[in-house]
Order: sequence, then C-alpha cells, then structure tokens
Amino acid sequence: MDTRPYEDEGRILPKWAKSPRNPLESPLHGWNQPSPLNIGSLKGIQAIPPLMRFPLLAALSLFTSSCGADAPERAAAARAQLPAADTGFATRLCHAALDRTAMTVRYDGAYVRIPYPGGDVPADTGVCTDEVIRSYRSLGFDLQKLVHEDMKRHFSAYPKNWGLAKPDSNIDHRRVPNLQAFFKRQGASLPITQKAADYLPGDLITCTVAGKLPHIALVVPAPDGGDTPWIVHNIGSGPQLEDRLFEFPLTGHYRWHPVK
Repeated sequence: MDTRPYEDEGRILPKWAKSPRNPLESPLHGWNQPSPLNIGSLKGIQAIPPLMRFPLLAALSLFTSSCGADAPERAAAARAQLPAADTGFATRLCHAALDRTAMTVRYDGAYVRIPYPGGDVPADTGVCTDEVIRSYRSLGFDLQKLVHEDMKRHFSAYPKNWGLAKPDSNIDHRRVPNLQAFFKRQGASLPITQKAADYLPGDLITCTVAGKLPHIALVVPAPDGGDTPWIVHNIGSGPQLEDRLFEFPLTGHYRWHPVK
C-alpha cells in the first residue's frame, strides 16, 4: 500500500507570498483567489505594535471575507452562456463543474482510505482531480470504479510513477497521470493546440504548473461570452472559475462524454 501523500500537484503561492520581504507569512493558496486567512497563525504578528495590530487584523479579515464575493455572479454568467434547453452530457458536465465553485474545499492531498466503489475523501477537502471526480460522479459516472477496473485489467498501461505493484482504489483515480492514461484509453484524447476554438465546454485539460506538477481542469464557457473558455479547477484555493486555459503548458486535451 502506498501511504505517501498525494504528490501530483502542489499549492501554488503568489510570488509576493513567497517573498522573505513579506512581513506576514501568508497561508494564501492559489494565484488570485485566496482561501480564508487564519489570522491567529500569521507569524510575526506579535512584532506589530499593539495599537496597530487590531486595525491591521480587521482590514485583513475584511479583505479575505470579500475575496471571491463575485464568484456566484461569475458562475451564473457562465451558465447563461450554455444552451438553455440542452440536456447533452457536455452541458450537464459544465453545470456540475460550476456547481462545485459554490463549495468550500480545503486543499489537502493526503492519502486517505476511502470506501469502494463510490468512495470520496471528506467533502471539505480535495485536490484538482477531486473536482473532476465529483463532477462526473454527480452525473452517474464513478471514476474511482472505472479507473480501478481498467487498471486491474491493464495495469501495465498506466504510469509507474509511484512504485506500486498493483492498483490501489484509494488513490489511483486521484492522480492526474492515471486519469490521463484512462481518458486516452477511452479514445477521448484530442490534439493540444493554442486555438481557443478547439476547446469546448465540457472538455478537460491537463497541464504542468510550477514546471513539474501535473494539474487537471474542466473547460466551461467564459462568463463574459468571450471566445476563450474559462476553467473550473482547484489549484490550492478550492474549486474556482478562472480565465486560465492557456496560462500553464498544456499536456493533455480530452473530451470524455460517456453513455450508460
């Protein structure tokens, strides 16, 4: 059994949050949608003069509570770009992904024993793959079960990045390279291009962040009706709707619309 933490994706901090010149070591995760600050854990807060401490903490609390306040409006605007009467799989998958943006999820890639089939880590935790898994599961397709069954039959067709000798239903479906192999084996792989028109709502993309970390996201319409789709993903701040389709080097493009 592989008990190592999930290692496929890291929390991506803004450059300023990593800077040693930053007087407060921020626990913000993600690029532009910070998670709520735990004010009591900020190192160096005791160094701030007492008379300045309360105003600063109050300002920080107000800032973090307002971050993402327009997220529901963006999600609603993205939904409005979908065909109103369309009940096709791609449209339903987009709605499922946009539903995820209303959830509060703490980024946590720890190895967790979960039931099989239909198992999930705690609903308030997860990583990028969990957004894909939960979106498909809401439409009746259990990637935990599907990936595990395929790996049992064709284990040699999957990456050997983790030194496992057999499938592990607790973690295999939560690893980006395994999902890439699964989607490719389902005939869902599409060319990787830099043309926005090639990426349709309901598609999936994989990419590499910070030079080496695999990441996965769901493609949805741009809230403003623009030509370049947006993505729903968890890159460290929980499920977010963002304009970042081409921000990182793409490693995969998939259109998996299964039927029962």
